[in-house]
Amino acid sequence: MRWGIVGFGWVARDYMAPGIAAAGGTLVAIADPSPMAQASAMSGGILAYNTAEAMLADAALDCLYVATPNNLHADPVRAAVAAGVPVLCEKPIAATLDDAEAIGSVVAGHLYGTAFDQRHHPAHRAMAQAIRDGAIGRPIAVRIVYACWVDPSWSPSGEGDGCNWRADPAAAGGGAVIDLALHGLDLAAMLVDEPLARLHIDLQRRIHDYPVDDGGILSGRTAGGILVQSHVAYNCPEALPRRRLEILGEDGLLVATDTMGQTEGGTVMRRCARTGDETALPFDTALSPFTAQAAAFAAAVRGDAHDFSIDRDLSLMRLFDAAYTEARSCL
Repeated sequence: MRWGIVGFGWVARDYMAPGIAAAGGTLVAIADPSPMAQASAMSGGILAYNTAEAMLADAALDCLYVATPNNLHADPVRAAVAAGVPVLCEKPIAATLDDAEAIGSVVAGHLYGTAFDQRHHPAHRAMAQAIRDGAIGRPIAVRIVYACWVDPSWSPSGEGDGCNWRADPAAAGGGAVIDLALHGLDLAAMLVDEPLARLHIDLQRRIHDYPVDDGGILSGRTAGGILVQSHVAYNCPEALPRRRLEILGEDGLLVATDTMGQTEGGTVMRRCARTGDETALPFDTALSPFTAQAAAFAAAVRGDAHDFSIDRDLSLMRLFDAAYTEARSCL
């Protein structure tokens, strides 16, 4: 698979590009107006362009990955559809629900995926299979902690000028919650194989001096009545425990530690509800979620069965947007 990337920032450069290579693909071109991004790509023998349109017109691509700021997703997605190139776009679909709905209309009938990489993490796939196999009985609740430290001037080493677009309401569409929470909400629905039906959000702007939320608590339930709770934050020091996923069932508990995030590894333990005994759930600890995601999308491009769905992702975005809009009015 010959891949192109639009928006060659740290996630694309440090995680998706290696993931594409590990999945057997080739990154042939990037589109990014940043001279630093272009120089980084060209140093590795990758073609560099200012725009997605120029790249798609010149480079023969099998698929495109969009990793621009949230408010800039629409144009490269439209360009990919016009060029007949399948497109994998970072979450959220867009910074606003209106833009997300517009993207949904554009990609109708076209292979499109939202890059919810956490649903591809081998630990989470193993947990989903264990739940289907009855390892914890009927699921009761999903509990998530997914937090990090992102201050107003945060920037990965070597990227940007210290201006953090993730704290810019126009570019990001919000703050910590729109950036982090959708991963967990999508993952929760995948793990228990039920869509979310209700959602409530409480926000805080507690530590960082920027105009968006730096933390939030989300609570809701699935269509079948499974409870979902998630704490996400940009105000949690990195040295503290901050990545934990639990699925409580009538017969046991699955606990994943340090699986949520960009990297491979972590642990998953099952605790028996009768004896309290713990056993490790095996999974491929060397496989990153980005590699698994790239492999899954490449398989979809080849025509294999897949679970990418714009309809499902738009349904989640609508539910999230209603709760987030209400929460921001109270912040």
